[in-house]
Amino acid sequence: MHILSLDIPGKQYPIVIDQQAFNFAKIRSRLTAQKVMLVSDVHVAPLYLEPLRAELDGYEVHECVIEAGESHKNTDSWQKILNALAEQGFNRSDVLIAVGGGIVCDITGFAAASWMRGIDFVQVPTSLLAQIDASVGGKTGVNHAAGKNLIGAFHQPQAVLINIATLQTLPAREFAAGIGEAIKYAGINQPQFFTWLQDNRLAIKQQDKEALQHLISACCGFKADIVRKDEKEQGVRALLNLGHTFGHAIENVSDYRYLHGEAVAMGLVMAADLSQRLGYVETNLKNKFIELIAAFDLPRLLPANYSPEQLLHAMRLDKKVQSGQHRLILMRGMGQAFMAEDIPETVIAETIRACSEGDKHES
Repeated sequence: MHILSLDIPGKQYPIVIDQQAFNFAKIRSRLTAQKVMLVSDVHVAPLYLEPLRAELDGYEVHECVIEAGESHKNTDSWQKILNALAEQGFNRSDVLIAVGGGIVCDITGFAAASWMRGIDFVQVPTSLLAQIDASVGGKTGVNHAAGKNLIGAFHQPQAVLINIATLQTLPAREFAAGIGEAIKYAGINQPQFFTWLQDNRLAIKQQDKEALQHLISACCGFKADIVRKDEKEQGVRALLNLGHTFGHAIENVSDYRYLHGEAVAMGLVMAADLSQRLGYVETNLKNKFIELIAAFDLPRLLPANYSPEQLLHAMRLDKKVQSGQHRLILMRGMGQAFMAEDIPETVIAETIRACSEGDKHES
């Protein structure tokens, strides 16, 4: 077992990482509620809600199960949770527990932030992407038809409980998508992590327990360090969006054909290409990302049927756009991410074309 702590002004909470258990005993003192609402989706609920009920003896336990998938990360699912809280008479002293992947973590957190202007919640992430990213840091929300995560709030959990054994039930594609999110940390400020991922790629793909514990602990630690410095994304926390402006646009124009981590992987290639194109970095950065992403069986290049104009339209709704000017997280080298401002759309379009399958200079 490994326990990290995330400390921000006015809030401290543990991130408990175990290879085979949920370890509610480690956080029971933080749960003073009488009533608990387990929130999950139709795929995860049959696997874990009954075992979790056994962990929660002494509490009045209720359940709310929502539909699965990015297309259901919306206000309808959020409203379903709120309706369940109303029906069961939940008040500010009660608690929500999110059990699932990043979508469940985000929606449940937003419901907790919204109900009575904020009640406690606990993250129990069961996908790799949720364990290394979505469950940590207090970003919550849902999608809008105009774009990803446009509705939401910052609301920190009481604790994060990670059980690595849940990854054994994860489809291979979902597991790989989590690696797409992990790779971004190397580009942000952890160049040595890029080397570790290269050296341990086989152990990770084979789900070696020690490799996974190191991977998850490292990523949670990287993110916690950034969130400590900037909880509300006024500065350095924006760096966590490396690859995400492109990635969110890819999700949007493809109608969420791609999993979040898959879209981020393609977005990282685009961010590296744009960094090179603008002269910020040496010319081999893009290929470094392509080679590592390929090693984890993730998509590297955008299919040719999506045009630069489509992506640019989606990118204009990104939260980092200011006064109509694009601001993207780029790199001056591996592990040297920064916020670049006033980037011409013509250059962004060149990058999108160069990172599409139809481009003859794609590699």
